[in-house]
Amino acid sequence: MFDTILTGELTLTNFLACLGTAFALGLVVALVHQKTARATSHFITTLAILPVLVCMAIMLVNGNLGAGVATVGIFSLVRFRSIAGNSRSLMVVFFAMAIGLATGVGYLGFAALFTVIVSLMIVALSAFSFGESKTTDHKLTILVPEDLDYTTAFDKIFDRYLTRYSLEKSKTTSMGSLFELTYFVNMKSDTNEKEFIDKIRVKNGNLKVALSHQLEEEAL
Repeated sequence: MFDTILTGELTLTNFLACLGTAFALGLVVALVHQKTARATSHFITTLAILPVLVCMAIMLVNGNLGAGVATVGIFSLVRFRSIAGNSRSLMVVFFAMAIGLATGVGYLGFAALFTVIVSLMIVALSAFSFGESKTTDHKLTILVPEDLDYTTAFDKIFDRYLTRYSLEKSKTTSMGSLFELTYFVNMKSDTNEKEFIDKIRVKNGNLKVALSHQLEEEAL
């Protein structure tokens, strides 16, 4: 059950068995991710098909001296956008690719067992909310004029409405006439968001203020 089926020449039967298994296990990965995390339909489709593509590439180079170089090339083809919070996407993509590698060399039983074990791990960790903060963090973006000392301008407001805050990034925008500030904040349980934003708008001259939950973004 756990031996490779690719012991000789690649036959049509073995080829279809490997691709079919890769697709079936890719569907499992896609469904598990869909149930345990926020994801777009495009990303879910990608997870289902990715093992098939990797499987095909590995089968084509199996037994060749250039297989190692080709495998590195396959991994380099997958590009990730540098966006905050995409570690979960990265993990499931490598999960799907590992399935493609296993099915590509004919270890269908091992691929299926690996898929079941890792999927159960993901479901269990998600069910127990492993690693999730007990408080709700937000990302706060504020535009301020260049003549405003933003290092202390909002301290009183933040102390009143937030339990903690940290300035993560500051950059100039609009040809240097404005600063864009990005904070990670945690709001007090009784904070009125509209009131909080209105207080900031008074300080920053009614420029843009954006308050959003730090949600994971899925992308390939």
